[in-house]
Amino acid sequence: MTPAEPPISTDVVLVGGGHTHALVLRQWGMAPIAGVRLTLITDLVDTPYSGMLPSYVAGRYSFDEAHIDLRPLTRFAQCRLIVDRATGIDPDRQRVLCANHPAIAYDVLSIDTGSTPATVSVPGAAEYTIPAKPVPDLLRQWQKIVEVVEANPQKPLILGVVGGGVGGVELAIGLHERLVGLLTSLGHPPSTLTLHLFHRGEVLATERNRWTQRRLEKVLRSRGIQIHLSEAVVEVCLDDATGQRIVTGASGLSVGCDRVFWVTSASAPDWLQASGLSLNDQGFIEVGDTLQTLSHPNVFAAGDVATMVHHPRPKAGVFAVRQGPPLTENLRRYVQGNALKPFRPQTEFLTLIETGHGKAIASRGPLAIETSLAHRWKDHIDRQFMARFRDLPVVEMSSHLPLPPSYSLPPPCAGCGSKLGSTALAEALRRVRYDFPALPSGAVLIGLDAPDDAAVVTVPPGQVMVHTVDYFTALVDDPFVFAQICLKHCLSDLYAMGARPHTVLALVQVPYATPAKQAEMLYQILAGTYKGLLASGTPLVGGHTTVGPQLALGFACNGVADPSRLLRKGGMQPGDALILTQPLGTGTLFAADMQGQAKGRWIEGAITHMLTSNQAAANIFRTHGATACTDVTGFGLAGHLVEMARASGVTATLTLEALPLLTGALETLASGLLSSLHGQNLQAAELIAPAHTDHPVYPLLFDPQTAGGLLAAIPALAAQACLAELKGQGYTAAMVGTVRAPSTTDIVLELVP
Repeated sequence: MTPAEPPISTDVVLVGGGHTHALVLRQWGMAPIAGVRLTLITDLVDTPYSGMLPSYVAGRYSFDEAHIDLRPLTRFAQCRLIVDRATGIDPDRQRVLCANHPAIAYDVLSIDTGSTPATVSVPGAAEYTIPAKPVPDLLRQWQKIVEVVEANPQKPLILGVVGGGVGGVELAIGLHERLVGLLTSLGHPPSTLTLHLFHRGEVLATERNRWTQRRLEKVLRSRGIQIHLSEAVVEVCLDDATGQRIVTGASGLSVGCDRVFWVTSASAPDWLQASGLSLNDQGFIEVGDTLQTLSHPNVFAAGDVATMVHHPRPKAGVFAVRQGPPLTENLRRYVQGNALKPFRPQTEFLTLIETGHGKAIASRGPLAIETSLAHRWKDHIDRQFMARFRDLPVVEMSSHLPLPPSYSLPPPCAGCGSKLGSTALAEALRRVRYDFPALPSGAVLIGLDAPDDAAVVTVPPGQVMVHTVDYFTALVDDPFVFAQICLKHCLSDLYAMGARPHTVLALVQVPYATPAKQAEMLYQILAGTYKGLLASGTPLVGGHTTVGPQLALGFACNGVADPSRLLRKGGMQPGDALILTQPLGTGTLFAADMQGQAKGRWIEGAITHMLTSNQAAANIFRTHGATACTDVTGFGLAGHLVEMARASGVTATLTLEALPLLTGALETLASGLLSSLHGQNLQAAELIAPAHTDHPVYPLLFDPQTAGGLLAAIPALAAQACLAELKGQGYTAAMVGTVRAPSTTDIVLELVP
């Protein structure tokens, strides 16, 4: 028997979703290497394109036009996406340390995290300014400023920009253009806006030619922007009386600003200092002509975080983009055991600098010109670059992909031969026990601490046992997160019954891989499982492992409950209010994700809800006298509510406009992107009154949910208090309907708009 895909033997991990890595992902997806698994670790699913940032701030581009969505790109590249922030590297053990994940193992590593503005040496800069990077934080702060102006346009606004390089100048022009246009559209004079630019140098854009420097200064002054040259900022403090940020210059200049943007020279991420990698005096990673670090041949670096020791260049996006093809080529060559190719960046390059109002400066060496043609040229180049990541090519996957030299595994067997080997299992259990010490439980007589043929547990006197099991293939490729989602989904059956989790057994299938890779994947799954069990204090007492073509996971969950306080689907009473604890839409969103048509921020938003335990919601429902409860999962809201209504002998009324929806769900539905189970769930429509079927929310009634929320019937007098407590606990809960006396027909569910 042979697997559908070659076993995983090599892990290539990309840290950071910068421009270089975005190009690597696109090129890798067009020609993957069999047995090599690609993983991207990034804290951003939407990575901003620096070339469009000033124009985005000015309002000339939309969010999607100016950001690379990494989720469909990683899916195209058959790359695991780990959404987290890298905090360090252990090159000896070959692991990437993360803020919220267990360490991620690599065989080959590439770093493209970008740089950060240098603020540490200036007192108050870190606390009271808005740094240019990370860009998402800057954009969030900028949006708040725009909203303040929209709400109160007559109030004077003073902004400051520290840094007179090209980045600071372009940002100042973009800020000014957007706010002047906004104030004018609101019928207020732009005289309420004051903008200061502080620069330590004698001229702006020190790295550009003299004509460009003079022209940029003229452009800024013509817009009324106040320029402070030869004025190094030495302190930023907060005026408690006015709330302003006081910017103090070396000359003694003191300027009060409502907000200050910090766009100074680049600095390296702090965590690199303890990485053991080759760094220069500024803390950037030193790389050779092949983009390998000087200290570790299996670690590469590119973009602003890296410095080519033989060919130093400014920190500019053009070099990051040019490094994409050679980095891809050398990563391929490295894993295949071939000689690497040197790369030499160009010495001169064209700079296109936005000057606002449809113009830009084109500058190369000593030559420069400002014209609307340069702006249109820049717009064309930027849009063409971004189109690479939206219009992904359709690639015919070859069944004869090249194999790395380390590939030498026998075909896997079926039956008991498909179990995970004892070495891999023991290593994964050893690591997870070290990282997650066993939870004390008097109920467990024999468990994982002293493995036997089966677990043995005690049952509390007077309690009944509640059993449930569920199992499904991975809908996200991050095993640590997938384990938490799957566990939340499986435990929800217990919570919906009014039971308390007692013990859990795991059923794990890991993809075909070398024993070391299997141990690593199992460790990530178990780590996610232990993290998910911490809140309820439930012990994992055993399980079963197997290997197969893809990652899959399930849990057999056992709970205990007072038999007199069990919650069931039946029990709803006329007059009860129906409360749903979680938004709908996971089915259609992940169907779209599988086809590369869901925005990354939609999926990340859905995952946030899918990781939110139903434990607290179940306790709140019991406190407020729930008469019936269920978890909303595979049959969709309509299917589960129909079951409740039939079991209770009542009719339910559902208010479509009241249903909480996941962001993006209506868009994917409108595009016809449905779960494969959606058609079968439509059978529930036979028991629903045929009204309002054209409502845009109607299809979501049949959308299967993974790790969905709870739906409960609450007595009318307790409903508002119950809803308020749920929201206080962070649930996106809503009162979605009511219960009334049974209908004289077979209809058990009615809809209102």
